[in-house]
Amino acid sequence: MAPAQGQFSDHSDGTDSEEGADGDTVPLAFRSAVDALRSARLRPELEVEPTRPPQRLAPHAYAVEAAVVEGEEDLADGRLVLLHDPAGHDAWQGTFRLVTLVRAELEPEMAADPLLPEVCWSWLTGALDARGLSYGEAGGTVTRAGSHYFGELSARRPATQIEIRASWTPREGRGGVPDMAAHLVAWGDLLCQIAGLPPSGTADAGVVTLPQRRGPQAP
Repeated sequence: MAPAQGQFSDHSDGTDSEEGADGDTVPLAFRSAVDALRSARLRPELEVEPTRPPQRLAPHAYAVEAAVVEGEEDLADGRLVLLHDPAGHDAWQGTFRLVTLVRAELEPEMAADPLLPEVCWSWLTGALDARGLSYGEAGGTVTRAGSHYFGELSARRPATQIEIRASWTPREGRGGVPDMAAHLVAWGDLLCQIAGLPPSGTADAGVVTLPQRRGPQAP
């Protein structure tokens, strides 16, 4: 895996910036936000690594992907993308934006709950609120999809997948940088909750080292 430094997507020149290893100019606020992501502490069930960020959503982007792993099984997976536009963005109401995709297969009794989409959305906002995070302009979708198997696959039981696509604006703190470590921890809480794990009771269960691993199959 390439060094995490190489996972920056940088397409613009900033005035308050420094030179990256690949010759691109990376704003200091964005670099500080990424450093905070790398130093965050998550539960040991979460395996996290950098991944290639989108290229056209913002002048600067950084992305991680994660999976909730129990034994040999991935219980949930997702991707979190940090976007930064030093000039600001009207739709964001800020200079930073977080975009996520989270998904998991559900137990049959949970999949049948008619309030499941509302519950899953409340897991996202609840995870942010529980960490005392200030954010705005949150929006997204919750999709429930069922699979039934036939013919040679008829022995498989029906399966239901839930998918959360969401984005929100983390409010900027000291130095114009949001508390990205806390946002990553909250996102990890969401992943663990959708995977069906009980609350950890602590925010410092394990250290994110971004090790090399087989990444989740998030599109």
